[in-house]
Amino acid sequence: MKDKTPTRPKTTNTPADRSDPSAVSAFLKQARALSASRAPGAKKGRLILALDATMSRQPTWDLACTLQADMFDAVGKTGRLEVQLVYFRGFGECRSSRFVDDTARLKDLMVRIDCRGGHTQIGKVLSHTLKETETQKVDALVYIGDAMEEEIDDLADMAGRLGLKGVPVFMFQEGHDATAEHAFREIARLTRGAWFRFDRNSASMLAKLLSAIAVYASGGYTALEARGGREDMLLIENMRGNSR
Repeated sequence: MKDKTPTRPKTTNTPADRSDPSAVSAFLKQARALSASRAPGAKKGRLILALDATMSRQPTWDLACTLQADMFDAVGKTGRLEVQLVYFRGFGECRSSRFVDDTARLKDLMVRIDCRGGHTQIGKVLSHTLKETETQKVDALVYIGDAMEEEIDDLADMAGRLGLKGVPVFMFQEGHDATAEHAFREIARLTRGAWFRFDRNSASMLAKLLSAIAVYASGGYTALEARGGREDMLLIENMRGNSR
């Protein structure tokens, strides 16, 4: 992994459950509780946002940047989360920023990234996340992409190790590639994360969902369990059910 400077960042539920607006609504409600209940002085959460910046994503890159910028804005308001931006593109290029709580800097950096032809490097993203969480706990990984051109068994092995370390991976899939969907769902399952469809029709929902995941990463399950409402427990079941 290269470029650690901030200026060069480089459930038991069914598939439909994880794209169901009611489940997303539950997720958002719980996330708002996390923000309110985070103890003053508590250690900041750490979230990695990873992007596939290969050429196939060029047509909707502006949309992705808008949603991710909305996420950064929400994170900045909480003041309880450090975010690292990771992206890959071209011939083996995979870059990462530092973990920062000044998300405006990451937003500016993200909009300067341009897509370049190349193969997917999801394995590098997972491996990088493993190394980061061995140094200091990573609370969540969000990945946005549209393809998978690697060995699924290799990705599953790394995902399994992330799951053992308690790092949920939230996989956002753009498009309907069957191979990618199979891999993304498996990564989400092995890490107790979740899979969602990423498209123009769900842009508003996904912007809120990305923000909610950011808040979740800064608060964990504690606030959800303390509230104990029906929707709170539904969210916990949807995520934890992936490990069964």
